[in-house]
Amino acid sequence: ERGGNNSFTHEALTLKYKLDNQFELVFVVGFQKILTLTYVDKLIDDVHKEFRDKYRNEFQQKGTLGLLNGTFDFKDDFMRLLRDAEESSKVRAPTVMKTFEQSLKSQKTVKCMIETRGEKPKEKVKNKKNKGSKKEGTEAVAAPGKGSTGDKQPSTAGDREELTKDEILQKNREEFFKRHMKAGEKSSKSPKPEAQKEKGKKPRVWDLGNSNAKVLDYSNSATNGSTEACPVEEFDPDTALGDRNREPGRLYDLEYESDDEVEEEKVIQNPSKPSAKKGGLGGMFGMLKGLVGSKSLTREDMDPVLEKMKDHLIAKNVAAEIAVQLCESVAKKLEGKVMGTFTTVTSTVKQALQEALVQILQPQRRVDVLRDVMDAQRHRRPYVVTFCGVNGVGKSTNLAKISFWLIENGFSVLIAACDTFRAGAVEQLRTHTRRLNALHPPESHGGRTMVQLYEKGYGKDAAGIAMEAISYARNQGFDVVLVDTAGRMQDNAPLMTALAKLIAVNAPDLVLFVGEALVGNEAVDQLVKFNKALADHSMAQTPRLIDGIVLTKFDTIDDKVGAAISMTYITSKPIVFVGTGQTYCDLRSLNAKAVVAALMKA
Repeated sequence: ERGGNNSFTHEALTLKYKLDNQFELVFVVGFQKILTLTYVDKLIDDVHKEFRDKYRNEFQQKGTLGLLNGTFDFKDDFMRLLRDAEESSKVRAPTVMKTFEQSLKSQKTVKCMIETRGEKPKEKVKNKKNKGSKKEGTEAVAAPGKGSTGDKQPSTAGDREELTKDEILQKNREEFFKRHMKAGEKSSKSPKPEAQKEKGKKPRVWDLGNSNAKVLDYSNSATNGSTEACPVEEFDPDTALGDRNREPGRLYDLEYESDDEVEEEKVIQNPSKPSAKKGGLGGMFGMLKGLVGSKSLTREDMDPVLEKMKDHLIAKNVAAEIAVQLCESVAKKLEGKVMGTFTTVTSTVKQALQEALVQILQPQRRVDVLRDVMDAQRHRRPYVVTFCGVNGVGKSTNLAKISFWLIENGFSVLIAACDTFRAGAVEQLRTHTRRLNALHPPESHGGRTMVQLYEKGYGKDAAGIAMEAISYARNQGFDVVLVDTAGRMQDNAPLMTALAKLIAVNAPDLVLFVGEALVGNEAVDQLVKFNKALADHSMAQTPRLIDGIVLTKFDTIDDKVGAAISMTYITSKPIVFVGTGQTYCDLRSLNAKAVVAALMKA
């Protein structure tokens, strides 16, 4: 699924590879990363061609068993190809600068530089790009007509002729500029009052504005989320829970009902029927020729299908750059392969693309939060999760959903209010804490408060509050600490530095990037710059990067699920949670096949 990128870097080594799908071979060349070898691509192409041509008959006759049991004496050939590649890349002697006699300028004569009456207007008329020069040229054509009497004068008066010609041109130009200046003065009279207004504009001062953070801080820093300061709120549990028939504590898979799969198959099969009727036997044989596996796939066969697939992926919100890379990977995977019997190019490419998309959505490392929380319990320390992301993606709302899911699984949660910037952020978390305590009161858990809020108000250092919250959770015996951070744009360097400091100082067990499913190309930019900022601003040798993704607002996009592909492709990190609504139960785990089914839907 990543065949479009033909290189891989591991520590100090760089590997470049090339696929031969016809014989199912992989050619890999490895070299030190610090070396800039310009001949690597030529070497791997030459080795691929030489090796395949040398043992082609053996591959075709013996097949896979021939590859496994055969002996290939290729060392001498390889050394020869390596020497040739090195020789071809040696630094060539620097090119000697041309002398003046060798340059084009030396070939110009004085005669060709002299402007005569007939040549100058022609050169200017030919230049269609410059409208001004065209007008000057037409005027210059008229000028010699007026001064044609000067042609009768003897050649000794050449200096006088040149002066009169310059005077005529100068006079024509002055008249031309005067006409245009009059028109410009008329049009420039109206904007003068506006320019005067802009000069006198002053910044507006709002009557209720106040830059003092202490005046705006209405929170009580001494509460620390205690149940006395957060009284239990009475409300209808159905509005907060949604589905009452669900199994408590279970994280359901994301579902997608693809009812039109059967209809799509009918639509694909129907176009072949009229062609058979119209073309008679020729149409029938043409159809069979396209179905029977008689030839290997070429890039020219796949290009029209891949172009449609690329446009389809971009229409489903996959980032354009990633859609191109995916199609390139599928092309490299299929090029040279022999098509199966009764299969078309479209179905083969579509099947390969589906497999690649499923593989992308199932990364190598799976994040199991419940298992990791229990492991932290055995070591008698809280499990710390930090949420980060841009503004307005739903960090606080989905933090409350994850809190509810953890509480239903029997874990106590401390919410650290580290968003000390946005107005109302602490009050929002306090409201969630009250509602969660109403759904799971201490009486139902042996007198133990299952969720508390740790907050120190506004305008404080977020990294310091997170450190105090983790220490408080360790002393009070909380199982999980969920750290809420302020939303920030990926281009804001000071705020990204503060986030990197928070993560570096507190070393959370899990760093979750919260992104919304509505974005397209922006998803790539956000994740790349968040990861880059965390790496650049961390003092550690191995900086902490994003460990997983929370994909929010999934219920608003119908089948345009491309953001899931973009985010996992760019980071190779799993989507841990999917937010699908406004209630506490609207939290799902990602089902890769369901997402791919929605993505491939016509």
